[in-house]
Amino acid sequence: MATEETAGGARKATKSKLFEFLVHGVRPGMPSGARMPHQGAPMGPPGPPYGGSPAVRPGLPSTVMEPSRKRPAPSQQVQQQQQQQAVQGRARKKPVGFPGANEIPARPMDMREPQSDPTLGSNAKRRKMADKILPQRIRELVPESQAYMDLLAFERKLDQTIMRKRVDIQEALKRPMKQQKRKLRLYISNTFNPARPDADDSDGSIASWELRVEGKLLDDPGKQKKKFSSFFKSLVIELDKDLYGPDNHLVEWHRTPTTQETDGFQVKRPGDVSVRCTLLLMLDYQPPQFKLDPRLARLLGIHTQTRSCIIQALWQYVKTNKLQDSHDKEYINCDKYFQQIFDGPRLKFSEIPQRLTNLLLPPDPIVINHVISVDPNDQKKTACYDIDVEVEDPLKGQMSSFLLSTANQQEIASLDNKIHETIESINQLKIQRDFMLSFSRDPKGYIQDWLKSQSRDLKLMTDVVGNPEEERKAAFYHEPWSQEAVSRYFYCKIQQRRQELEQALAVRNT
Repeated sequence: MATEETAGGARKATKSKLFEFLVHGVRPGMPSGARMPHQGAPMGPPGPPYGGSPAVRPGLPSTVMEPSRKRPAPSQQVQQQQQQQAVQGRARKKPVGFPGANEIPARPMDMREPQSDPTLGSNAKRRKMADKILPQRIRELVPESQAYMDLLAFERKLDQTIMRKRVDIQEALKRPMKQQKRKLRLYISNTFNPARPDADDSDGSIASWELRVEGKLLDDPGKQKKKFSSFFKSLVIELDKDLYGPDNHLVEWHRTPTTQETDGFQVKRPGDVSVRCTLLLMLDYQPPQFKLDPRLARLLGIHTQTRSCIIQALWQYVKTNKLQDSHDKEYINCDKYFQQIFDGPRLKFSEIPQRLTNLLLPPDPIVINHVISVDPNDQKKTACYDIDVEVEDPLKGQMSSFLLSTANQQEIASLDNKIHETIESINQLKIQRDFMLSFSRDPKGYIQDWLKSQSRDLKLMTDVVGNPEEERKAAFYHEPWSQEAVSRYFYCKIQQRRQELEQALAVRNT
């Protein structure tokens, strides 16, 4: 549909422009071969910002740490998990032997689609709109990136507009839509096959006629044409009972849940005289319509209508004639016409739908009288009739197809995934650039700060308490706190020994 293609094309075009700007630097309105000028300091090498090796304290192997200096872990499995999380969280830290620019392995961008790779499905679902926003420092470094932010704001407005329209369409589909009245042209024709004495088969040796009932909807704008039988609930052809007997003079068709729709009906019978027939066509009203009781029909001026329209007409009659009780709004004071119809001077309006059941009758069928002619000079006689039918608004089908359509969704998801990957790569390059700039300004101070950070990371990874570098010197144990610590230690040991002795004596006494 036009609306669906416009919305899908606009979203796809916006995603393509966002990705083209991020990867190639093409600003909206620039020629396809042009590129934005590069500003600012050169970016760092591609790949992990500080190398890929784990953070290890220089000159201190893992076996040097004494087991007694580690915190007791609840279990070995929990301790291993904590160590792995610490290593993953600090994988970006720069080791002492920092490799050169040519030694850093390049980090390839993963451009796989979540639909094709199940490992990316959970990560793709967690991505949000905020993940596509460039940080403020990058926007200050590259002023041309404002064009990308403008496209991002336009995409957000476009998505909001499409989502709001989808919600409006869903609400519109929940409400009953007004049926459109159209003309159904009905064609009734018959052919006569005279008897042939020289015919070999039995069908040709007996005269017969064939009746066809067909029809089509005039000025049908829909792409899918409705079948002729879909407009009717039942069709009955009544032939002359004197010619075909009481058991063979009716031809009936009734709709069932498994009925196959057809473009017409065909009846073939033997005979060589003209036959009068009556066609009874029962329209398939959606929603169902009912014929009103003659008294109620005269009162409301309605012959055949849906149940909701009948109740609405009754309520309008009550308000017009002021039949609602002034003290108890739930009741209706019946006038003489209501008393004749509902048999009572007073009733609740909520009781009307139940009482209407006996006053609603099946609608009258369409009756057509036709003569099946067997005149040889009139090989085909056709009669045309126009019937008013109510059809569904074609806009409803268009709205339903728009909600169910998945056109361009896969391509939009692919472009969205590429934008997220590109933004992530830009953030990684920004981290590398900050590292290079900090190292170039003050190499000595930066390395010292980095070593302190690595020392803190080592303590987190190994669960070490205190400062091992200070504790290995004798001066550390001559500080004022050492005397109090020794006293507390001996006091705890004495208390522990005393409890053990008391428990032993208590056992012997018992």
